[in-house]
Amino acid sequence: MLLDNTARGVYVIAPTPFHPDGRIDDASTDRMTDCFLEAGCDGMTILGVMGEAPKLDGAESLAIAERIVKRAGKAKIIVGVTAPGFAAMRSLARGVMDAGAAGVMIAPPSLLRTDDQIATYFRQAVEAIGDDIPWVLQDYPQLFQVQMTPGIIRRIVQENPSCVMLKHEDYPGLEKITALRGFQADGSMRPISILCGNGGLFLDFEMERGADGAMTGYAFPDMLVDLVKLSAAGERDRAHDLFDAHLPLIRYELQPGVGLAVRKYVMMRRGIIASDAQRRPGAAMSAKARAEVEYLLGRVGRFDPRAKLPPLA
Repeated sequence: MLLDNTARGVYVIAPTPFHPDGRIDDASTDRMTDCFLEAGCDGMTILGVMGEAPKLDGAESLAIAERIVKRAGKAKIIVGVTAPGFAAMRSLARGVMDAGAAGVMIAPPSLLRTDDQIATYFRQAVEAIGDDIPWVLQDYPQLFQVQMTPGIIRRIVQENPSCVMLKHEDYPGLEKITALRGFQADGSMRPISILCGNGGLFLDFEMERGADGAMTGYAFPDMLVDLVKLSAAGERDRAHDLFDAHLPLIRYELQPGVGLAVRKYVMMRRGIIASDAQRRPGAAMSAKARAEVEYLLGRVGRFDPRAKLPPLA
């Protein structure tokens, strides 16, 4: 069940459910896992940026990973193991792989600037965790402030055979996907899976550029599943119609700072998690923001009945 370069579909980014007092909500974690897999997701990515991983200690991170891996059965679980130091990265990576995870995800630290620095960092990361662990390269320059060109991504892939997937979150990034697929076509880069994040903001065209699917946490992962399937089947207009209906809510959810609060709120409204609580520090939604999200849900519901939620009490 290890991750490899043939991975396709939707690997939903999972938030970490909390009780209002900050304790991890195990019941909601179980329900969320079940809901995501029932929605048709091929796997889950946990302890990522939207999983509030920095707010968890090492024991909590490992416990959550073990719980979700066990609950998910045959579905592949990818675990974010990015850490300030390689010792913590290795400990979590080895622990989650022993628990049955399919692979891990690593992002670059923000201090990296040159291609040589970037390549050296990932080579050392692989040496730390072990080259027997398949891993995902996370390319999210808006957050991590590290610019990775197609050329340096190719170099990382070629130098590290255990890198099997790119989580593509550059913006704009459509030409980057085209360049990477071009490297594969001319034989200068071995094949890798490309799944796209960034809230799914350009997933409609990313699929057409050669992406294999989505790795993001939009509160309607079942819509992402449908979109990926429609695009793969060549149903271009149907795919874009579905995407266009959800785009205003996707855009609203992608706001820096408050985006996780919006995502958790909609997931709570859908009954996926019991509370939209974040562990402190965290940004909260105002009453006005909640009203705006309810308005957007109503508009999406005109096209997609999954957004027709019961009225608030």
